[in-house]
Amino acid sequence: MADDARESRQRHDSLLKRRLFDATRYSLQGLRACFRHEEAFRTELSIALVLTPAAFWVADNARDLVLLLGVQVLVLIVELLNSGIEAVVDLHGSERRELAGRAKDLGSAAVLLSMGLCVLVWAGMLWEKFGG
Repeated sequence: MADDARESRQRHDSLLKRRLFDATRYSLQGLRACFRHEEAFRTELSIALVLTPAAFWVADNARDLVLLLGVQVLVLIVELLNSGIEAVVDLHGSERRELAGRAKDLGSAAVLLSMGLCVLVWAGMLWEKFGG
């Protein structure tokens, strides 16, 4: 009885590890694909790489650092989602449809809002550190 439970747990653990491995592999494939095919993602990643060391200098505490880095990651996450939306829309042909255009515009608007939030947070932190 105990052996059956242990065996079942081992199978479950093995399956869980396999799923985590596969999920990680697919996620890395998605990041590589976005980097390879999306200029906007490469630009935003470059900006994040420049801002990351600056965040350590600007932040006065761990909370500020997490906020400064978090909004940068948020922009990248939203760009990944937007790129996914665009890929699915483009998959259905190049003909312009109202809903397809709206889907792309909404994804683009989400990227714009995330960038605006990033600028706002950075401006607030810089103001607090140097101007206020």
